[in-house]
Amino acid sequence: MKKICIVTGTRAEYGLLKPVIKRVFHSARLELQLVVTGMHLSPEFGLTYQEIEEDGYPINAKIEMLLGADTASGNTKSMGVALIGFADYFEINKPDILLILGDRYEMLAVAAAAMMAQIPIAHIHGGETTEGAVDEAIRHSITKMSHLHFTSTEVYRKRVIQLGENPSRVFNVGALGVENVKNVSLLEKEELEKNIGFVFSGITLMVTYHPVTLEHMTAREQFRTLLEVIEENKDIRVIFTKANSDTDGKIINEMIDAFARVHGDRCVAFASLGQVRYLSALKYCSAVVGNSSSGIIEAPSFGVPTINIGDRQRGRVCAESVIHCGNGKKDIEEALRVGLSPDFRAQIKNVRNPYEGIQTSKHIVDILCKELQKGIEIKKTFYEVKV
Repeated sequence: MKKICIVTGTRAEYGLLKPVIKRVFHSARLELQLVVTGMHLSPEFGLTYQEIEEDGYPINAKIEMLLGADTASGNTKSMGVALIGFADYFEINKPDILLILGDRYEMLAVAAAAMMAQIPIAHIHGGETTEGAVDEAIRHSITKMSHLHFTSTEVYRKRVIQLGENPSRVFNVGALGVENVKNVSLLEKEELEKNIGFVFSGITLMVTYHPVTLEHMTAREQFRTLLEVIEENKDIRVIFTKANSDTDGKIINEMIDAFARVHGDRCVAFASLGQVRYLSALKYCSAVVGNSSSGIIEAPSFGVPTINIGDRQRGRVCAESVIHCGNGKKDIEEALRVGLSPDFRAQIKNVRNPYEGIQTSKHIVDILCKELQKGIEIKKTFYEVKV
C-alpha cells in the first residue's frame, strides 16, 4: 500500500478535502496519513480538528505552528515553526506522496519541508490568480515544488503548463467545493435556523471578509465601509463567518464581534460553521458578500449572487453570478442593488459554474493510484511552451 499524507490547516480546506480523505481512507491500495496543523489547533479559530475526529478520520499527527499573532512577522515565524515540525514528521513517517490544497502560508512551509525530504507533492487548485493576496505567489511557488497538479478549470491547467510543468502531470478535475455542493446532504431551513439560532427572512447576507494581504493596513478601513452599508440598511440580516489567520485578520474578527453585539437582533457570527451548516446557509441566503473564494467557486452552484469586493480575488475565472465591485460605499451599495434585484436573480438561476467537474475526488484518487504505481520521478524537466 502507498502512503498518502494529506495535510490540512484550515476549516475551509478540510471541508474541500473531505471527499478525497474519505476515498483514500477506504481505499484498499492506499494508506492515509492525515496531519492537522494551523488554525485547526487554535481555540481562537474553534479547535476545528475536533470536527475531523467527529467525522471518524484518524489524525496521524497534530503539528502546532500558530504563534497567536496576525502580523507579517508572526506568520513568518509560524512558517518557521511548521518547517521544524514537518521536517521531523517526514523524516519519521516517510509518506510516498504529500497531497495539499491551495495557497496559504501554512502549505508553503509544508511543501518546502517535503521538497527537502524528496517527497513528491500533489497539489490541488494550482494555476489560479488572486492578484490582491500574497496567496498568488505562494500558489505558484507550490506549483514549482509539485509533481502532480489537479486544477479546477482548463484555463488554470494551461497556466500550470505555462509555468513549465509537463502536461502529462497536469489534470483538470474541477473543484472539490462544487462536488461537495452536489453531494453533501444539506439541512432543511428550519433545522438550520434552530441549529445556528438565526432566522432567514427578508434579505439575508452571508458575509466573509479577509484582509487583502498585498495591501498595507487596509483591513479596518475597508471592512468598516461594508459594515456601514449593512448598518444603514436595517432590513438586512447577516451571517458572518470570521477571517482566517492572515495578517490583520484579528482586526476584522474583532470588528465582527463588536458589530454582532450591537446588532444581535439581525446578526450572528461564527469562527467556523462547518461544511454542512455553511453550504446549507449558502442555499438559503440572498447573496454572498465579501472577498472569499467560496463566493467565486461554490456559491454559483446554488444560483446565489456573489458581491465580490476589492482585489483579493481579482484574476479568478468567474461565473456570471459574480458581481465585482470596489471598496467604496457607493460601489458596494450599487452591487447589492443589482445583485438583489429580481431581474438579476432570474438571470442567474441556472447559471453555469465554470468550476464544475465530474466526480472530482474520484478522479484525483484514481490518478494518484495510477501515478504512484508507475513511480514518480523527483527530478523534473522544465516544459517549454511553444509560441
